[in-house]
Amino acid sequence: MPFLTARGFDTYYERSGLGPRLVFLTGSGTTVDQSRPLVEPFVTSLDTVVFDYRGMGRSGGPPGPYGMADCAADALSVMDSLGWDTARVIGVSFGGMVAQELAVTAPHRVERLALLCTSPGGPGGSSYPLHQLDGLSPTERAGVLPRLIDTRFDDEWLATHPGDRRLLDALEGRTAGFDEAHRRAARAQLEARRHHDVWNRLPRITCPTFIACGRYDGIAPPANGAAIATRIEGSRLHEYDGGHAFFVQDAQAVPDVLTFLAGAVAPG
Repeated sequence: MPFLTARGFDTYYERSGLGPRLVFLTGSGTTVDQSRPLVEPFVTSLDTVVFDYRGMGRSGGPPGPYGMADCAADALSVMDSLGWDTARVIGVSFGGMVAQELAVTAPHRVERLALLCTSPGGPGGSSYPLHQLDGLSPTERAGVLPRLIDTRFDDEWLATHPGDRRLLDALEGRTAGFDEAHRRAARAQLEARRHHDVWNRLPRITCPTFIACGRYDGIAPPANGAAIATRIEGSRLHEYDGGHAFFVQDAQAVPDVLTFLAGAVAPG
């Protein structure tokens, strides 16, 4: 199994595909194994690396606390270990926060940036405080989570939209097999996430930027994506028919993002 050793711990990663280099930053609580179906379309035209965040999956690392700046530094260390001076970067949800932190910290290393279902923090708006779900009973959590994933997800909607029902079941069951170490690592991520704020630094990003949101997202509302777009010169905002997982719900989303990321980078 491929590991990189950087910043004092081993990071598990997978790299595949040919084309421009892409760093794929996954959502909170997810591993490389869980994210593989979402990553696979990108390896058709991009040299793609995805890795388990510190403490997650097969990666080592301190249990926390840590901040988003540490997560961004971990991603840059992966690039360094691969010998990548620059790359395209995509971040999904929590990964979008890491991607923003990476891009404002080292803008010269990001060729193209795609931010999906994420938030800037600060005056631009924060994503829903998912750490608060830890304090809920299973019944309470089951009552809150569907509308966070998609604000349309009530019993009537799910009864008549079997695809969305399957999506929700898959998302709700994602943590079923987590051991206690994984749960601790996931909680550390949520703690880092709650302090995310790049709002005042977003103008540092100068690369072509694709911002995508779901119009029914209850975690990262479309207004948060629109706020990001106001702070990054030349960025484009794209709204899709879906919620926090719009890239599964709207068939046009992934092809649009892939076309953007595989595009040419202007010289200079």
